[in-house]
Amino acid sequence: MLNELLKRYPCLESAREDIVKAENTLITAFKNGNKLLICGNGGSCADCEHIVGELMKGFLSKRPLTEEQKAEMKANCPEIEEKYLSLLQRAVPAIALPSFTALNTAFCNDVEPELVFAQCLMGLGKKDDILLCISTSGNSKNVVAAALTAKALGIKTIGLTGKTGGKLKSICDICVCVPETEAFKVQELHLPVYHYLCARVEEKLF
Repeated sequence: MLNELLKRYPCLESAREDIVKAENTLITAFKNGNKLLICGNGGSCADCEHIVGELMKGFLSKRPLTEEQKAEMKANCPEIEEKYLSLLQRAVPAIALPSFTALNTAFCNDVEPELVFAQCLMGLGKKDDILLCISTSGNSKNVVAAALTAKALGIKTIGLTGKTGGKLKSICDICVCVPETEAFKVQELHLPVYHYLCARVEEKLF
């Protein structure tokens, strides 16, 4: 699957090693019961939501519940309809931090905008979870602050940035730097990278 990605986007060859590291880190974390937290601004904020959408339901496959899951859910709640059990899908825990509109706007207004995503980590982050930091420049102040806070909490960090990596490159445990510098061109390459990662998670876990 990686070879297919690189065949379609040969410019990503420079990021091959870090893409593989990100893939393995995500799969291990999910297998161990940890969750993914994601932050970014603007177009990268939209990417946060996009990634959650691919992980929390079927992406390339339908992910039906296992018979064991159905039996356990039925035992816990005999009233649950069979239709529900046939339509619900297996998921992995992924949370887009920009989605907390009330919390985020209150914290920006009352405390400090730069720490908006960092504050989310104080309530949601646990040791060995993963924070995916998306920034085309790698220098977004609130994303950098979140990366530093994550490391302080024992949360693993993955950066998804442009060519230079910015500040995130030296902070994050893994940094996937796509070889573009203009924001829209960076974002165009971020999408196939995270689609690949979501597809590999789905393949390995389901």
